Formats: sequence, C-alpha cells, structure tokens
Amino acid sequence: MELQFIELGKLSVSKANMRYAKKAPDVADILPTVRKRGVIVPVLVRPNCAPDAYEIVAGARRFHAASIVADERRAEGQEVDPMPCAILSDGDDADAIEASLIENVARLDPDEVTQWETFTRLVKGGRDVGDIAATFGLPDMMVRRVLALGNLMPRIRDLYRHEKIDAATVRHLTMASKAQQRAWLALYEEADAYVPTGHQLKAWLFGGQSIPVRHALFDTEGMKGIVADLFGEDRYFSDIDAFWTAQNAAIEAKRDAYIEAGWSDALIVPPGEHFSTWEYETAPKRKGGRVYIDVRSSGEVTFHEGYVTRKEARRIEKGEAIGTGHKPPRPEVSGTCQTYLDLHRHAAVRAALTGHPKVALRLMVAHAIVGSHLWSVKPEPQTSRNDATRESVETCRGEVDFDAKRRVVLGVLGFSSEEPTVTGGNGDAFGLVGVFLRLLDLPDRAVMDVIGIVMGETLASGSAAVEAVGQEIGVDMARWWQADDAFFELVRDREVLTCIVAEVAGPTVASANAGEKAKTLKRIVRDHLDGKDRRRKVEDWVPRWMTFPPAAYTTRGGVGTVETAATVAAARVPDDPDPADPGKVLALPAPSPEAQAEPQRAAA
Repeated sequence: MELQFIELGKLSVSKANMRYAKKAPDVADILPTVRKRGVIVPVLVRPNCAPDAYEIVAGARRFHAASIVADERRAEGQEVDPMPCAILSDGDDADAIEASLIENVARLDPDEVTQWETFTRLVKGGRDVGDIAATFGLPDMMVRRVLALGNLMPRIRDLYRHEKIDAATVRHLTMASKAQQRAWLALYEEADAYVPTGHQLKAWLFGGQSIPVRHALFDTEGMKGIVADLFGEDRYFSDIDAFWTAQNAAIEAKRDAYIEAGWSDALIVPPGEHFSTWEYETAPKRKGGRVYIDVRSSGEVTFHEGYVTRKEARRIEKGEAIGTGHKPPRPEVSGTCQTYLDLHRHAAVRAALTGHPKVALRLMVAHAIVGSHLWSVKPEPQTSRNDATRESVETCRGEVDFDAKRRVVLGVLGFSSEEPTVTGGNGDAFGLVGVFLRLLDLPDRAVMDVIGIVMGETLASGSAAVEAVGQEIGVDMARWWQADDAFFELVRDREVLTCIVAEVAGPTVASANAGEKAKTLKRIVRDHLDGKDRRRKVEDWVPRWMTFPPAAYTTRGGVGTVETAATVAAARVPDDPDPADPGKVLALPAPSPEAQAEPQRAAA
C-alpha cells in the first residue's frame, strides 16, 4: 500500500464500504480528537474511475468527522488539511470489503444484519467460512450464525435490524420454513393477534413439544425427522413418536446393563413422576443400592446410582441386608393401641395442667416461639415498598430500644444474639421441648421479659390490637418519634398541611398562608419544629394521626388509625352487660381432688 495525503474533495465513500448509502454515521466520539489533532490513522482508499479521485474502503467515520472540521475551518477562513490515505490496489472488491469490515468490527460494531450483508458479499467474492473467520479473528460458529440469517425473509431481517424482535426469536425463525415464516409475519402484522416469540415460538414451530437431540441416548446419525438450528448450536426432533420409540429401547438397554453390572435393581421413573433425592438415602452396590432412571417429558434421562428408601436405609444401619426376605421384628404395640395410649395421656396431662398455670404459661410461650403443627405464629415483617419509610422505622428510637431488649432475651433463651427474631421457629418437636425446659428454669420476671418480646414481634402492624395496647399503656408518641424527611415527603394534602401549620404556628399564620403551596407549608412547620428562621420552637409535636387515641384533621375520613380506634371503642362497650355484676369475670371450677393431689405426688 502507498501512503498519500489527498484532498477531501477527491474522496468519496466506496460501495464496498459497510457504511455506504447510509445516513451520516455518529462521529460525536471522535470529533473532538479530529478537531484538535486531525486524522491520525490513515483511511483505506482505492482509485476511482474519475481521474485523481479515490473511494474510501474503510474509514468513513473519520472522513465524515474530517469533513465537518473542514467546513468549520472554511467558515473561519482557515486552511483545510488533506486526509492521510493508504491506497489499495485497484479492482479487488473482496479485499476492499474485508478491509472495511475489519476496521468496523474493531471500532463501532455494526449490527448482525449488516455483518450478514457483508459476509455474503465476501462469500460471493470467493471467501469461505474458514477464510472469513481467520481474517476477522472470529470463531467459525459465529460466522455461520451470521450467515444463517440468509434463511430469513427480508422483512424478518429488517425487523431484527431495527430491534423489533430479539435474538432468541430470530434464532428459532431460522429453523422455520418459508411458509412458517410467512404465517408468523402475518400474525406479527395483525394488531390484535398473539405473536409467539422466544421459547413460545419454538413450541409454535414444533406443535407444542420440542425435544433436543442432545437428550437422545441412541445414535442419531442419519436419522430422519431432525430439524437443525441454522446457527448450528441446537437440533430438535420433529417426529416425537420416532424419538420415544428409540429412546425407550435405549433406556431398557441401559437398565439391563446396570443389572448385569451387579446392581440389585434398576427402576424406571416414568414422565409425570419425579425422583427426589431427599426422599431416599445413598447406599453402595454391595449393600443393595439400586439405580433409579428418571425420565422426563422433555426427553432428558438422569441416572441416579446407589439409592435406597429411608426404611431400607434403617435396616442397613442395623446390619440387615435388604432384599434378603428378612422381616423386621413385629412392634410391641400396634398403631391403634398407640393412638389409644396417646389420647388418654393427653387427656390426663391437659386436665392436670389447669392446676399449674406457671407451667402452662411457659408451655404456651414455647409454642409461640417455636410453633407446632397446631400453632402457627409469624413475626410482623415490618415491610414497606417505600425505601425512606423502611429506613425511618429501622432507625427510630422504638425499634432501636426493642432490638436491644430482644438481644437480651435471645441470650436468656440460649439463642444467638445475631438471630433476627425470637419467634418464627419451624415447629420441630425437639426445639419446642428444649425451649419449654429452658423456660421452666427461668424466674417469672425473666419469663415476663420473654413474653414482652414475643408479643411485640408478633403484634400485627396497623391492627386494632396496637391501638388497644397503646391506649391501655398510655403510650406517649413524643417519646418515641420525631418528624423526619420521610414523614414530610408523605404528607402532601394542602388542607391537612394548613391544619398542621395551625397546630404548630397558630391560626393566624395558618390563615395568612392558606393559599401557599404544600412545599411552603412544610417549610413553615419544619422551621417551627427546629426553631429556625426566628420562629418559635415547638417541642414534642406529634400529628393527630399518631397519638393514642388518634384523631383526623378533616371530615373526609380515610385515616386507618382513627378507624382502628373506633373498633377499640366499640369493643369496650359490652353487648349484654350484667347490671347486677358489671365486674363479673369468668372463673374456672375448682380442680378435682385427684388434680389437687397431683402436685403433692409430684413433690413426693
């Protein structure tokens, strides 16, 4: 190649250039460099039919950037620099196309359809797949994938070029016949029609079920009824019946081979059933382990070697050989007899428990912590879709104080202090009994501390129970809460904000600013709470919605805390009070003499 500096007016973009006949390319990334230092890397050109003219094979973006800079300099009366050019030999279109694509792949990647157009021209120029791959440093598979786009109708390629359909859809369409492609395009063009794409398109092409050739246990060489993905990566069976005939025969052959190899048995798990490893235990071949052949409807077959049932595993632990015909010893108590024993013991224990409230209390707390098949207690998740709300709650004084006390209770119960909650166990019997026995060793004061944390964790947010407890205890929200950014961001109603201004700044200020925007009203409230801008500082302010009991600012309703407070107020009025004994409470009958004697026998 010969290096020359050629005037811009003698240059044009060659038809062999990938970017020929397109709109002016985006040169924003290289334009500042060209303005400052000019074109550093020469563009590739070859002689044109016009005298002293050249066409650019590679470097169209540099040419366009240099042209923009030239127009700017001419407008300022400055001299325009020529373009550095490397001149190719005349007439070799294939070399020119290669040069164009090499440069563009190394810089601003063209879309796959543009690559296909260029690769196709190279193939017509005498290059094969290996030559193209070696030239551009690409795998042969990638070149074939791009060339496979030639199986698509032009309209589909155009949709892919403009990113109207994705790569997965295009990949499956390369396996479609022209008739199927036309049918798919008809669906695409119809506004209200369902258009299968991605994996749904594959099912649409194969009539519902598609089985990859890689799942076959038999030799597929020369077999008919196989459709290949033109990208060369996947092949599928178009004749499902033929596949299963050959696959089942291969499975039976594998089963026979396992038995001949010394396995006690090889069981076939048919499609629709599944082999779950956690329901079995491993056992070697010499101890009677068997093979489970798991067959899936997708055609995939998995071989699980060396498994036995849990019952058989227990026999192996006892030294018994499975499959020997040896029966386990007959249980001392039948199942029905065991149920009889359990129910009578249960009746006796719960009757006696009524005379031991301390034990009953600790047992109840253990159930609330661990759970059982009859108890399901979940901690309040304290979730919110608003990030600011979550952060506000996590860092508030009430949450910090509760977490510190929870860690103390975790230590008392022998749990890790890093556990997020005390409650929320999985209901296992061993854990339930362990917590119960631990609570029996604790004094009443410590058990009360545990109860406070357990109840706090499982108290439902927004419930009437929160309102009832808050009123009963007399919770002062000013001790636990201060207005923060998250609160002010959530309050946007101007009527409400005007009422709040009246609370913190007085009716005169509220009336004077009644027409202001919400942002201004919030600033007035915050300045009073912080004592800024020469405003009177207001201490311990809490919005009416948060107090116990709560109240509303308007008559519009829609305040959840006010509604729960109404529920509590209604519950305080008995449906049918006894005027003779308004303080009557439920009293349990005295325990029987046998139950009264129970503690003495236990002490003895």
